[in-house]
Amino acid sequence: MNSPETPQTPRPLPGTRSRTGRRAASCLAALAAAVATTMLPATPSQAADTSVTVDFATAGGAPTYHASGMIYGMTPNGSLPQDHFFKDIKWHFMRAGGAQLNSGGYATSLADYQTRWNSTLAQYKRTVALGGTFELLPHDLWGADGTTSQGWPGDNGDWTQFDNFVTQLISDVKANNMTVQWDLWNEPDGSGFWHPSQAQYLQMWSRFYARVRAAFPGQLIVGPSIAGQPNSSNTWWTTYLNYVKANNVAPDIYSWHDEPGDPVPDVSRANATLSAAGLTNTRPYEINEYATASMQSPGGGAWFIGRLERAGADGLRGNWASGTNLHDYEAALLTKNGTGQYLPLGEWFMYRYYGSQTGNIVNLVPGTGTDGLATKDNTAKNAKVLLGSSGNTGTVTVNLTGLNTTSVVESGKVRAVVQRVPYNNGAAVAGPTTVSDTTLTVSNNAASVSLPWTNAKDGYTVTLLPPSDTTVSTVAVSENSGQCLDDTNLSTANGTQYQQYHCEGGYQQMLDLKPVSGKTNTYTVVNELSGKCLDVSQASTADDAPVIQYTCNGGTNQQFALNPVTALGNSQDYQLVAVHSGKCVDVSNVSTAPGALIHQWTCDPASALATKKNQIWRLTGKG
Repeated sequence: MNSPETPQTPRPLPGTRSRTGRRAASCLAALAAAVATTMLPATPSQAADTSVTVDFATAGGAPTYHASGMIYGMTPNGSLPQDHFFKDIKWHFMRAGGAQLNSGGYATSLADYQTRWNSTLAQYKRTVALGGTFELLPHDLWGADGTTSQGWPGDNGDWTQFDNFVTQLISDVKANNMTVQWDLWNEPDGSGFWHPSQAQYLQMWSRFYARVRAAFPGQLIVGPSIAGQPNSSNTWWTTYLNYVKANNVAPDIYSWHDEPGDPVPDVSRANATLSAAGLTNTRPYEINEYATASMQSPGGGAWFIGRLERAGADGLRGNWASGTNLHDYEAALLTKNGTGQYLPLGEWFMYRYYGSQTGNIVNLVPGTGTDGLATKDNTAKNAKVLLGSSGNTGTVTVNLTGLNTTSVVESGKVRAVVQRVPYNNGAAVAGPTTVSDTTLTVSNNAASVSLPWTNAKDGYTVTLLPPSDTTVSTVAVSENSGQCLDDTNLSTANGTQYQQYHCEGGYQQMLDLKPVSGKTNTYTVVNELSGKCLDVSQASTADDAPVIQYTCNGGTNQQFALNPVTALGNSQDYQLVAVHSGKCVDVSNVSTAPGALIHQWTCDPASALATKKNQIWRLTGKG
């Protein structure tokens, strides 16, 4: 077993980002047992060729997206980031309580509490609207967020203020008809969020537990949300277990943090220590803060996704921001440009791919410092493999076995699309890049692909399709503006004129290029959000005719030839030429402004394309 990594200096987001503010603000049981290995993140990247094996013949239930949660990450009023940043990644867990919005909470003044409560309520409402589960953080509402100075519940044996706080909190939850998970106190084994003794904490736990049980008998209690990990040598943990057993105050959901840590051995040790204390666990554990800042990258995020799914534990990403940044950026999955526009980091795309994995989870045997999640969806005719790294680099061979149990093999062949999701030094990315798109020969129901994993912070995906499915999924980035071809306002309506817009990573910018039978290098372009085709309005042959979306009908005004452009030295650069008119998909007025409309225009000659680039589209999905 490798040693846990030492937390490193967090990667900055726009604005102040500090460890001193808030520490991380802060499937299949049978399969998990069969393939569980202990692999903690290693501090340095190590080069070691390795392999993973995906056994499609050993399958279980549908994915439930254990890893798609976070602590904070919404603006204080709950309005931002926009919905699609959450929906596209199957996000469904939020943990919050108004931390760092002022200099205190209930323990300093009712007004301070009210500020934090108002934000908590707004974020709760947004969570519910998005279909998620909200985990309430009373310690932040009390004011103990690691940045403030106040007394603690039960100091000097006086519980009056704390009892009044609980009364206020219960009243507010009832008044707003809220259904929450009650995470009674965060990291009580440290000193930033709980300074007194463990004995005083246990008294607090019992008092709080009794009040919540009486007021909300059907709502779940979570704890102890410790900074350490569960094991028999952690005396704080074992003392807690013995206490809750003896006093009949066991939580509904046991929780801890992995910053650093590894969900797989931690769940095994939690099971052993609960059993030793005479306790049972009937719900998934919550690792309600996971990943150090140094592990929040496409490679690290995908590794944690794999480990959480393997362990069958629910996970909420740690948040290493402070102040107002704590309440933004979707817990470091997003960044902003100079105008305040949200843009996805590479890791967000790993979560988007994770959210696209449907059907059944299949057995993935991890390699050295490499893990992930594999699925097959025989109805949708795809199989998907998400892979992350805990620090290892080198060639990773992905062995694909049991392919006869999938729907992706045709005449002994399978199409394999390998994509890299770049870390990009922590800057925004437009989307995954296709590394290879090949047809593999299947022998003895098996095949393999190799990944050139040179940066441990990058992530990789392998998508298997029938060879007859020649669709290419991509985004189209204007080389003139760096913005994406975009379905304006996420519309599903016929006639919507396309625009260029900041590359947000949403399905409104994802395009499926479907080859037109009998025509070389010619495609229909289908928007993944609307399901409608890129179309030159009214089949016009005139310059300035709007490029819109419309129900796919096979017309030549919905067919586009891809003409390679070499002027900029990028093999993914093309002009999109409408077949009916011979004219190019063009950003109007050579604009670099977000929202500039898309029309067709006479194609510029090759000699002009190095300087006039509003007809050049970089298709990141074209390998």
